[in-house]
Amino acid sequence: MTREEPESTFRALRHVKPRVRALAAYTLRPCEPRIKLNQNESPYDVPQTLKQRIQERLADRPWNRYPPFVSHNFIAAAAESAGWPAEGVLVANGSNELIQAILAVVVAPGVAVVIPEPTFTLYRLMSEVGGGDVVSVPLGEALRFDVDAIVRAARESRAAVVVLCTPNNPTGATLSREEIERIHDETDALILLDQAYVEFGGYDAIPLLRGRPRLIVLRTFSKAMAMAGLRAGYMLAAPELAAEVSKAKLPYNINFFTEVAAAEVLRARDELVAQIELIKEQRDCILRRLAKLPGLRVFPSEANFVLFRVEAPGLTHRAVFDRLLEEHGILVRDVSGYPMLDRCLRVNAGTPEETDAFLAAMAAILNRG
Repeated sequence: MTREEPESTFRALRHVKPRVRALAAYTLRPCEPRIKLNQNESPYDVPQTLKQRIQERLADRPWNRYPPFVSHNFIAAAAESAGWPAEGVLVANGSNELIQAILAVVVAPGVAVVIPEPTFTLYRLMSEVGGGDVVSVPLGEALRFDVDAIVRAARESRAAVVVLCTPNNPTGATLSREEIERIHDETDALILLDQAYVEFGGYDAIPLLRGRPRLIVLRTFSKAMAMAGLRAGYMLAAPELAAEVSKAKLPYNINFFTEVAAAEVLRARDELVAQIELIKEQRDCILRRLAKLPGLRVFPSEANFVLFRVEAPGLTHRAVFDRLLEEHGILVRDVSGYPMLDRCLRVNAGTPEETDAFLAAMAAILNRG
């Protein structure tokens, strides 16, 4: 090969692990709809008074300097909020980064990871990138967790990690305190609890951390905390385990915008309670009113979204998705590619006006067929 001849990309790609090349990337199609109800974001921004306090604290920070190597302010606020030692708190650029770090320090070829599915696809993706053996446990009746099957799978596979999203995305199902305790106590695995949606419903597992050094709890700012645009999340675990996970985190992973905003929002979280209650009201409204429409199966949810299956004769879920977007300017999430979720769509709770627009559009589509 001469220098003038272009080099084949195959020569580069052959160095990528075959297991990784066989995976599908986590992607989302860009779209600018009139009403956006597809990513489980808060429909409300951080309150203006709180945002102003954050901006005032940022005004004098030099942009040419690195942020603190350790985000002590953010960590202290998270520790205070959770009632947990700061040594057992890790903060990150979104809880996704913590999922990646946790699995990176545990998962290796031949290591089993138990994942009830359908759930957030990043758990499987990161486990498989690390070479782990994913043991999928199908959800049970009405897409609820099958605790017996989870315990059995963890024991039989000698799993290193059991990943549990509660409330679960994209189904909205939750695990009770007793169910979480049972999965922990009857297995020998690390129990990774992703509680991104717990402010909207379900059991808050933070009290279970004491005396359970195999338990890890994740929280995010992207949902109830109304900070999806800044990317922030934190992990609570035994200090010794947190120290090991920290080895897989990138340095300077929290910029000073996020550090200041996250700490301020945590300390002023009472100012967000009214917004969270409004979102829960809209979720319940969607659950009630969707259930009255013909040709749908609506699943219970304790998150800020609702999952439903299109069962109307002669009408596909994709037709409903397309007509919502093209005729009404409303974007929901097509989750039909997940296991067990054929013909399913997911819609997150928005403002009352957005809820009314979505439900009116659904009624028009279903009635017209």
